[in-house]
Amino acid sequence: MKSKKSKAVPTPTRTAKFWPALGFAAITGARATSGPMFISDYLSRRALAPGMAGSPLRFLAKPGVATTLKLLTAGELVGDKLPNTGDRIEPQQLGARAASGALVGATWYKSQGGSAFKGALVGSLGAVAATFLTFYLRKGLSEKTGIDTSTIGAGEDALVLAGGVALSPRPKQ
Repeated sequence: MKSKKSKAVPTPTRTAKFWPALGFAAITGARATSGPMFISDYLSRRALAPGMAGSPLRFLAKPGVATTLKLLTAGELVGDKLPNTGDRIEPQQLGARAASGALVGATWYKSQGGSAFKGALVGSLGAVAATFLTFYLRKGLSEKTGIDTSTIGAGEDALVLAGGVALSPRPKQ
């Protein structure tokens, strides 16, 4: 009789790093400043995680940075609807989203005691994938329904904000 070998199950710490980092990267693909804003807000409201001590990424834990990112995100939410705003898949915007995703992923992984490099890779790739997904989804919905892309963009904003809130750990009561 053959013995059944148990399959390796990912440890909670591994999934606690990967899935939130990918989630923050996904919202960053839709709105470039949203992921950094939510990560910074989270980090600024708690004691500095041991993994962040001495890290150059610890600047995101400063309340002033969190406030600045909130203002930038508000500006991005408005600017996204303007008619002269370029497509998010243009090289400059795509590069900014990839960099922003890398920042989010590296920061999340580091705050959870993981590798900033691995986090940056997850974040960058996730943000780029989400950039294309959300761009073509928004464009396709507009073409199929006749609804203006700005209106669909407002719905996209709501999903990004709800996703960021859902991903952001809250202090235990």
